[in-house]
Amino acid sequence: MLETPTEMVVRCIGLRQVELITDKDEAGSRFALKVNGREIFCRGANWISADALPSRITPSGLRDLLRSAVDANMNMLRVWGGGFDSGKLGKIMSGTAHVLGPGMESWHPNPDFFFAPGGGPILDMGPYYVNNLVNLVGPVKRVVALANRAREERVIGNGPRLGEKVPVVVATNIHAILEFASGAQVALMASWDVWAHRHQNMELYGTDGAVFVPDPNFFGGKVEVAGDDKEPKDVEVWDHPLTAQNFQFDWGKQANYRGIGLADMMEAVTTGRDYRCSLDRSLHTIDVLTAILRSAEEGRAIDIVTTCTQPEALGIEEARALLR
Repeated sequence: MLETPTEMVVRCIGLRQVELITDKDEAGSRFALKVNGREIFCRGANWISADALPSRITPSGLRDLLRSAVDANMNMLRVWGGGFDSGKLGKIMSGTAHVLGPGMESWHPNPDFFFAPGGGPILDMGPYYVNNLVNLVGPVKRVVALANRAREERVIGNGPRLGEKVPVVVATNIHAILEFASGAQVALMASWDVWAHRHQNMELYGTDGAVFVPDPNFFGGKVEVAGDDKEPKDVEVWDHPLTAQNFQFDWGKQANYRGIGLADMMEAVTTGRDYRCSLDRSLHTIDVLTAILRSAEEGRAIDIVTTCTQPEALGIEEARALLR
């Protein structure tokens, strides 16, 4: 009969030497580990990515998974390199992003500035898309683009200036290729000359799968992931506070937390940590957007002179703290 221990001894140990044993045996060759000169029995699991979307992985989530392995009496985890680095998608190598519509003149009573210098779909809607791509894929290295416009004038369709014509000075249809420092290449189409289409807002293609991302102009939305089965499947909706529907738009109720970036900045300044809407990320996004327009105007590829790091994902507890 085994006695139940009444004391616990805690010691610090060091892995001074780890050896892989592959000597011959009756089956061919062994695969065993020897730690500090003593063979050990490995009881563990194969660790792949904690989430299909790496940006959603949080320290607390990783800690829970590791604690589950310890509670199951595992003493080893085999970390799959592809899963650790890039999730179930593998390495992102290409993608597409589309922000398409007929323009703002149908509903905006004073749409002049949309079609004047400083306007256009790249500078108006592009920041949402390019910033999201930088967050997911990393900094952009180079861009090349073509641009045109379908009409020289737009007719206001709403308000006291109904029927008045507005001159179009800027490009309203832009096709760009963004080359990222990671090697990925993403096609971005931004247009106000499109009445209807069937494009996804954003798709990213990895070596092992694909992810379909909702409109980055809003919070929440359906995320789908496909693997080698080639079948997109809904990613289970997680209980993140920024997905809670809190604002009534004309077309329905949606999540709307556009002040969260400012709240994060204030908290970061107070604690001294990096803030997600940082100056270098904002500058890099603007650099990419203006380079797209320069490339289309000058007919050449433009190297991006700025860079930035990818921000930490905003986890559940961190988001709740910002909403208090």
